[in-house]
Amino acid sequence: MKESIAVNKSHLLATHNDAFDVLYKKYVKKVFQKCLSVTQNVDAAEDCTQDIFLKAFTNLKAFRNQSQLSTWLYSIAHNYCLDRIRLDKRLVTERMSPEVDAEMDDTDPEESINEQKLLLQALLQQLPAEEVKLLRLRYEQNLSISQLSRRLELSESAIKMRLKRSREKIRALARASLE
Repeated sequence: MKESIAVNKSHLLATHNDAFDVLYKKYVKKVFQKCLSVTQNVDAAEDCTQDIFLKAFTNLKAFRNQSQLSTWLYSIAHNYCLDRIRLDKRLVTERMSPEVDAEMDDTDPEESINEQKLLLQALLQQLPAEEVKLLRLRYEQNLSISQLSRRLELSESAIKMRLKRSREKIRALARASLE
């Protein structure tokens, strides 16, 4: 009996993988074009396309046949790309200068991490105790916004705003210390 169950599971897995291969081959170019039209960046579109197919693969059970599969997939693609653009806007990144990049190559990663920890500790000492507590609960203990809201008896929007302001203070203090 166990052998037939194992055979059935492997058959289902093979069938599922085959179905995904067909889905991928049929729609990959169209999903890539959708991603490219939203992101306006070939590398980002390629990354998004891969992520979208992984997401679709893991959520295939959620497809309810209320629309065509292509519509469902394009909807995932569109929303995923928009989310990525929003996230990229929030996470401002800058290219390192060649000098900094070369210096980083010479730096021991553990030493760099220890320096960052020391800098963060020094920056945290410059913040009010309530802000430090909130940041530690959120980022060291990984408490969600709703958990913080209940624990600190504040609204979720108040928690979000306080976290945002505290992060901004840390950034400003870090910039000032590096100048």
